[in-house]
Amino acid sequence: MAEQQEQAADDAMMTRIGQVIMLHRGGDRAEARDRFLGLWSEIGEDGDPLHRCTLAHYMADTQDDPADELAWDLRALSAAEELTDGRLAQHEQSLAVRALYPSLHLNLAADYFKLGRSEAARTHLSRARGAVGALADDSYGAGIRAAIGRLEVKLDAGEAGGAGPEGGARSSREGPLGPPRQEPSP
Repeated sequence: MAEQQEQAADDAMMTRIGQVIMLHRGGDRAEARDRFLGLWSEIGEDGDPLHRCTLAHYMADTQDDPADELAWDLRALSAAEELTDGRLAQHEQSLAVRALYPSLHLNLAADYFKLGRSEAARTHLSRARGAVGALADDSYGAGIRAAIGRLEVKLDAGEAGGAGPEGGARSSREGPLGPPRQEPSP
């Protein structure tokens, strides 16, 4: 009985996070950021890793400063490292934690790219590419793979004296935690 109540509370938090994601997608970035902060204070730094990973993943998307975006993406990765397949299966039965890493590392690579830190961007891009085997051969997996390729091209162009870091374009592809969130514009 207590386990069922705990799972219902967990599902309620994921529902609340989902509602804020919808608010953000509806265009109210500042309000979404404020509500995410409120939820973050409820969850806490040591709260459920699934909640922290999901919230931080999307909170990064509401940031105006690329350094703040990076900080939230690092929180998402840290929480994912604490997440177990069993806990994730309570929310998404067919998903393994390793399937989260391509998107998380892609987001970090894009953050570092925007900050002009190409070596760190390449490191996370390599980690994203190394983890894509965990993705299904579906549109989401194809989207992540394509985004990795586009960011590699951007990095190569930047190092060859081409265009420097640019702001991230928002993606509409959905995945385990939603879209990969960001990538430099093509």
